[in-house]
Amino acid sequence: MRGKLLATAVAAATALTTPAMAQDRGGVLNFARYDGSKLIDPIYADRNPDIWMVGSLFDTLLRSNPDGNSVVAGLAESHEMSDDGLSVTLTLQEGLQFSDGAPLTGDDVIFSLNRARNPDLSPWAGLLGSIDNVSASDLTVTISLKAPDPTILSMLATFNTAIVSKSVFEAADGANDQEKSAAIFAAGGAGVGSGPFYLSGFEQGSSMSFSANPNYWKMGADGKALPYVDGVEFQIIPDDATRILKLQAGEVDAAEFIPFSRVAELEADPSINMNLYPSTRIIYSPINTREARADGTPNPLADVRVRQAINYATNKDALIGLVLQGAGKPMTSPLMAAATQLSSDLGPLYGYDMEKAKALIADAGVAPGTKITFTTLAGSADDSTIFAALQQMWAPLGIALEVEQVDGATRGAKNRSGEFDIHTYGWVNDVNDPSQVVGWLGHTPTAKAVGTGWENPEFNSLFEASATEINAETRADQYAQMQKLYADSAPLLFMYETPFAVAVSNAVEGYVQTPLGNNIFEEATVSR
Repeated sequence: MRGKLLATAVAAATALTTPAMAQDRGGVLNFARYDGSKLIDPIYADRNPDIWMVGSLFDTLLRSNPDGNSVVAGLAESHEMSDDGLSVTLTLQEGLQFSDGAPLTGDDVIFSLNRARNPDLSPWAGLLGSIDNVSASDLTVTISLKAPDPTILSMLATFNTAIVSKSVFEAADGANDQEKSAAIFAAGGAGVGSGPFYLSGFEQGSSMSFSANPNYWKMGADGKALPYVDGVEFQIIPDDATRILKLQAGEVDAAEFIPFSRVAELEADPSINMNLYPSTRIIYSPINTREARADGTPNPLADVRVRQAINYATNKDALIGLVLQGAGKPMTSPLMAAATQLSSDLGPLYGYDMEKAKALIADAGVAPGTKITFTTLAGSADDSTIFAALQQMWAPLGIALEVEQVDGATRGAKNRSGEFDIHTYGWVNDVNDPSQVVGWLGHTPTAKAVGTGWENPEFNSLFEASATEINAETRADQYAQMQKLYADSAPLLFMYETPFAVAVSNAVEGYVQTPLGNNIFEEATVSR
């Protein structure tokens, strides 16, 4: 299993940069999704099913490398950061067009980035908070910054900064930006984007159609414009078993979110390629670190020794076996997946050591029978498995772990209010820079350190300094220090990373899912 994961990592890192050996053109790729998109607009997309489709319909000025650790040319063929870090100059490619054939100009870039950084419009505006002004002259775009921003190049390769057609938006029906966006999405058709496809059909909760953009800028290995396929047809199939049955029957060419319990079966099927794409998805549990619980009673988890103890008492490999059927690995950074830029490899965090865990519990003076409540999602088989395993693993520490099952909205509300002891959670990066996940998990002002209430002045200062640090080595050292502080304090139960499991027919080549989750179809081919 680990060998397949590593092999897939190599394939994912090279698939978008190495020409395909064969360039079969035409045909439609049929893709089974677990959930449908509700709105595909770069600045409004805030659910993974929406975000992961944006890159197929819209292009950004820069692009993330498949490995997520650098940026490369996109709509802009070149870029340059000023020595003082206060401006970025980009040169657009010549002859760029939207999918309806209209030219893509500097005015469209100004319009799109101003939409993206408008806090009254976009929930992602903060990612571009450093921008002071965007201007353009012919093919040259200049972005002026309020202060140096080491993340700005990564942000210009992020979905929310994708370039949309100013003229199409202005002509759309609607009294405001949100209404115009909804009207464009509902209408479908070529025009608003410059990605490899355009939205050509949509039925809420049932299906979605992408058609090849005839004016796409990127060339394939055969010297003709990508994409190779004529289109992608998405079927929305929430039931895992049904998605797999349709793939096995040849009714679809690919199926996402394969349950890990079915991975070995599909690996053995000679007609299917079972891919485990490296991801930035981490599964962890926030721990309430406040001195008192919401009801005013003393909180045993406020003691760092107790938090360290339950981490040592958690056999991560056993959890991976139980929940993922071995298709994963323990977290090695306390703040991010290993595929994220500036991730520190601290080894498996808190490797299983029951004797050390017992010694920490004794030192902390935790009384036998101490009750801790573990909040899980009702109906989640994975959460139920995790709870049952932890209940047994922590019993030798004298901890009586009790379960509280809630829906997703209630779990989120409890996290924000601090009305929990410990609860299940997960994360997938939206950007290829660590600032987003580190801010969320550890920086107190961002989100109360993912709701844990953990506060470390040194950590906060390092994070805030890193936000304007343009020296790459200095910034890397800041992130290394933050990861060490966070690991030592253990405001989370550090569990594991999971890959993206996608099963693909042997008829398909060139499809990739990136570590950020984006589905890349532009170099996919289908041979029937």
